[in-house]
Amino acid sequence: MLNKAGRDIPSVIPGFKEVKLYNGPFAANPTGRVVGPKITVNKPRSEKILKSIDQAIEATGLKSGMTISFHHHFRNGDYVLNMVVEAIARKGIRDITLAASSLTSTHDAIIPYIEQGVITAIETSGGRGKLGELFTSGKFLKKPVLIRSHGGRARAIEAGEVVIDVAFIGAPACDTYGNINGIEGKSACGSMGYAMCDAAYADQVVAITDHLVPHPLYPISIPQTNVDFIVEVEAIGDPKGIASGALRISKDPKELIIAEYASSVIEYSGYFKNDYSLQLGSGGASLAAAQFIKEKMIAQGIVGSFGVGGITAPFVEMLDQGLFKTLFDVQDFDIPSIDSLRNNPNHLEMSASYYANPHNRGPIVNKLDVVILSATEVDVDFNVNVITNSNGVIMGASGGHCDTAAGAGLSIVVAPLLRGRLPMVLDKVHTIVTPGETVDVIVTERGVAVNPNRKDVFENLKQANIPLMSIEELQQIAYDLTGKPESIPVTDEIVGVVEYRDGTILDVIRKPV
Repeated sequence: MLNKAGRDIPSVIPGFKEVKLYNGPFAANPTGRVVGPKITVNKPRSEKILKSIDQAIEATGLKSGMTISFHHHFRNGDYVLNMVVEAIARKGIRDITLAASSLTSTHDAIIPYIEQGVITAIETSGGRGKLGELFTSGKFLKKPVLIRSHGGRARAIEAGEVVIDVAFIGAPACDTYGNINGIEGKSACGSMGYAMCDAAYADQVVAITDHLVPHPLYPISIPQTNVDFIVEVEAIGDPKGIASGALRISKDPKELIIAEYASSVIEYSGYFKNDYSLQLGSGGASLAAAQFIKEKMIAQGIVGSFGVGGITAPFVEMLDQGLFKTLFDVQDFDIPSIDSLRNNPNHLEMSASYYANPHNRGPIVNKLDVVILSATEVDVDFNVNVITNSNGVIMGASGGHCDTAAGAGLSIVVAPLLRGRLPMVLDKVHTIVTPGETVDVIVTERGVAVNPNRKDVFENLKQANIPLMSIEELQQIAYDLTGKPESIPVTDEIVGVVEYRDGTILDVIRKPV
């Protein structure tokens, strides 16, 4: 069956009860009600603190066939997921569904437990390293990996499509009754935005901390009313992998050209005015663009309304300098951002649902004017891939890519025209993560292409000193330099399913030959 994005989706996919086709970014009309966790009771002066993760597994009644969840705020410094899965395996529990907000290369340690049948299904935003290679192989898991965006995951949890039996929350700071924040302790990660939905909707919640403090802890990111048990361990993460001192501003000439073009697109787009809102990525070109944008805002006396998303030091600098009034923060990438969340009352923590859930009464992405996003590859229909590499192997994450592209007034995708000897503008991307009808501008070092649907933006950009061209012209430049690449041969076996943020199926990932 062909969906609205032109992708051939099987009517039956192993492990999936229903196949709902993507029919456009705003076509789905939700029905039903938001679900909730099981009703429970906490008796006066009862004890939540347990001695070990093993004891917590026993206390929650975790059994084979259940679903567990984790958050990814610790990124490559995460210890919690690996520790818990190892403990589950020791207890002989099998057939677990792992519903993590995202997975990184540090989680390669769980591969043996996938091979042993401890984990047999995975739902996540993405996978990297050897874990991504395992997903692409189609081995060991009972069904294809399900890829959701950050907003789509929050929606699925609240709609009851993901039923979390036990959520294990890595807690940088936790008091003796279960209040949690992410801005204190040796493993401080900043915002706990992705863990908030898990804590609010899971049937049981275990906080795992290396910084246990007397009650009450404040400020509170996740309240005691959402936490059943607490386990204190020596370390929940490696601070060096959780947050860098400050993410690098690119010195690469190619990335600097892309950043300069992207900032000019913003400046002349018609959105660059007082009280505009902005989201930046954490890649080299996006961070460099932040510097150019800051200079333009100062020169023109522009003060933005809010910055949003995963927060980095350049955004913090703009907040401190009065260039933005507020930051809405779902995760922090560096130490300056964590410090800012701790100290600046205008730096606000938000949940993934507040950020990007399309089926609530107002995600902040719906008020977003401009977003800069990266891409692994794009195509002539403006579709974007950020999940599979040039060999069709899963190596990235959906993140909030399709959420912000859909919500923003102007979505800008930055990417080099070539990576090595490979063109990045194709006839068709290998995997669609963000549909082209929500992408407005593609910026490369060779030129800038505007979606034909955005004639208003194209007319505005004629004033900018940037090379405007069609997407086909950009593609031809790439092909002239490298030749036209052959499509990646694949089998009929589906190893991954890309769900759009509304719960419909946007694309499937087939096993490469």
